[in-house]
Amino acid sequence: MVLNSKTQKKTVVEDGRGAKSCERRVAVFAGSFDPFTVGHMDIVRRASSIFDELWVLLAVNASKKYLFDVATRVEMVRTAVAAIPNVMVDCFDGLTVNFMKTVGARYLVRGIRNASDLDAEQAVAWNNKAIYGGSGEIETVLLLSAQEHLVVSSTLVRELLKCGTAKSAAEQKTLLSKFVPKNMVSMLLKEFRKIYETV
Repeated sequence: MVLNSKTQKKTVVEDGRGAKSCERRVAVFAGSFDPFTVGHMDIVRRASSIFDELWVLLAVNASKKYLFDVATRVEMVRTAVAAIPNVMVDCFDGLTVNFMKTVGARYLVRGIRNASDLDAEQAVAWNNKAIYGGSGEIETVLLLSAQEHLVVSSTLVRELLKCGTAKSAAEQKTLLSKFVPKNMVSMLLKEFRKIYETV
């Protein structure tokens, strides 16, 4: 039996062999998301169709400098994923595996764009298994980035914001909507202007 995140009713889930399972499939997709991009959104959409519950977890690291503070990043991601009912957004100051324990997640979702990403994620996956410890077991699920998103990155979006490449507000929105979820563009610009005005 599996609890449905919308109705909280128990539903039977069967595997390919007809065996019934009582495990609720909870996954975590962690990252800085500074800011959240269409590439991230694509991974969220696909992962949310695989798992019963997906947590988008934002990194909190005092030693790392972010363009947007954590509260702003959380709000932008919540806006972007608002239409997907089984996706939750949170932040956590600590190890991702510790957050996974608090929400009962057994799966860590990662997006990979190239061979370098694969090598890095393999090492992280092994370390996470060792850190998680105990009788529990976690699995890292790697989703290949869609071809059209291979060159999209948070770094690129930050550069577009800082350089002000578009001549008008309308042009800027059109440009940014190619790289970040459309329902997040206005908020992204508003929050960036707040930062720019205080510098």
